[in-house]
Amino acid sequence: MPEEKPKIIVVRKKVVGHGHHGGAWKVAYADFVTAMMALFIVLWLMNSNTKVKEAVAGYFRDPAGKGNQAGLEKGFVKTTQASQDNMPKLKEDLEKALKSMPRFDEIKNQIAITLTAEGLRIELMETEKGLFFESGSPKPTDAGLNLLHRLAEELGKLPNRLLIEGHTDARAYVASTTYGNWELSCDRANQARQFMQSSGLRNGQVFQVRGFADQQPRNPAHPEDAANRRISLLVYYQNTPGVDAPAKAQANPEASDAKPSPSEP
Repeated sequence: MPEEKPKIIVVRKKVVGHGHHGGAWKVAYADFVTAMMALFIVLWLMNSNTKVKEAVAGYFRDPAGKGNQAGLEKGFVKTTQASQDNMPKLKEDLEKALKSMPRFDEIKNQIAITLTAEGLRIELMETEKGLFFESGSPKPTDAGLNLLHRLAEELGKLPNRLLIEGHTDARAYVASTTYGNWELSCDRANQARQFMQSSGLRNGQVFQVRGFADQQPRNPAHPEDAANRRISLLVYYQNTPGVDAPAKAQANPEASDAKPSPSEP
């Protein structure tokens, strides 16, 4: 018998296509929709108010919400804690906030903001005619009230505690025999405290109010210089020993009022 030749088997594979260019159009369409959505968001933000813009910017600066809540508060001071690391940023933000005040150019030379070993010190220095307080009086002027109000708004956003000091020059107070520079420095500092607490400072934020009379002049070489008459605000660093402890006790009155058990000495 003749030998049979092997049969040739042809396998045809049918390729099912997705039309012209396959599925690439879906990717292009998705990119187009994403770009349009981004455009609409940008247009919406451009027409939003400042508060919304600051909130959105704050989210992108700190999406997890673990750091400074920048952009979430009205004003310029947006830090939640003024430590030694970010106190320079607080100084910068505070200066920006004050510069936005009406007629700031008229008082800018009488304001000094400096970093110290204890914290951020803000000094409001008087002129010969009396800029922030009426001459020889604890009554604030309109300029003084406006400045104290703005400072209270900004500093009230911080958890840091404050010290408020009053100072006078070395000129003798002759308006009364029972009222002098000691009383005047104390009263001005206390007036500043009262007004700032009603304008934005938190309850318990002021740690101490002091009056120094003429004992700590800003310009020792000229003890009667008007700049020695000043109100000084000190923003303590967070967790300053001996400063934050009273605030924590106030926040937890049950702990401060706890009585020792009979077994304790």
